[in-house]
Amino acid sequence: MILRYLAVLDDAPLAFVILIAAFGASLMVGLVLHEFSHAYVADSLGDRTPRSFGRLSLNPKRHLDPLGAALIFLAGFGWARPVPVNPFNTSGNVKLNMAAIAFAGPATNLVVAAIAGLPIKFGLVPFFHPFVAPSLVRFAAGVWTESPENLLGLFLGTIVLLNVILAIFNLVPLAPLDGFRVVAGLLPPTLATPFARLEPWCPGVLMLLIVLPFLGGPAWLFEAMGPPRDFLLQLFAGDTLVRLV
Repeated sequence: MILRYLAVLDDAPLAFVILIAAFGASLMVGLVLHEFSHAYVADSLGDRTPRSFGRLSLNPKRHLDPLGAALIFLAGFGWARPVPVNPFNTSGNVKLNMAAIAFAGPATNLVVAAIAGLPIKFGLVPFFHPFVAPSLVRFAAGVWTESPENLLGLFLGTIVLLNVILAIFNLVPLAPLDGFRVVAGLLPPTLATPFARLEPWCPGVLMLLIVLPFLGGPAWLFEAMGPPRDFLLQLFAGDTLVRLV
């Protein structure tokens, strides 16, 4: 992701710096708050496991995973270190508590996207993002650097888009993603049990779906993420979207 912008480093160094800052901000805010929210909700429901592992903290060192963080810059999505939880330590309905703990992370990403998108939604700055075709990188960099408003739009737009992607990706119902726990917690027992038995197979299926497009295969996962991504971008950034794809 970031590597494609090395070509414009000489022509538009300020745009490159803004992109790095936006990716860094998304990484720190999106991933750290995502994992902290898991820990906070679990702790609030009575599970002290995250607290005992030092995860009830906003310290990025407690949450960031080197590989997952690197992928944010290289591929536009990534992950942090999973928060250890034990829903059986919570009070009340264990299945629903598990779903609530799992959903807390993606929900936090959506809150971050909504807040970052407010200046865009109200028309104060345009919406720009770094997901542009390689052939348009130089043109896009020129547009981004035309004004301070455009640079701010690029910074905020990147945060909005990356947090929306983090939320949607994590809600895919395949373990170890949060969506698997959310679905397992909401399904009735007659369906939840056979669904849970699929967990050992999920990581392999997920990895296959991720790498297929890079091997020339179908992009089923990313195509499925498209409609909810566009809906949320419209919701958070309004009708001011400027697309450079």
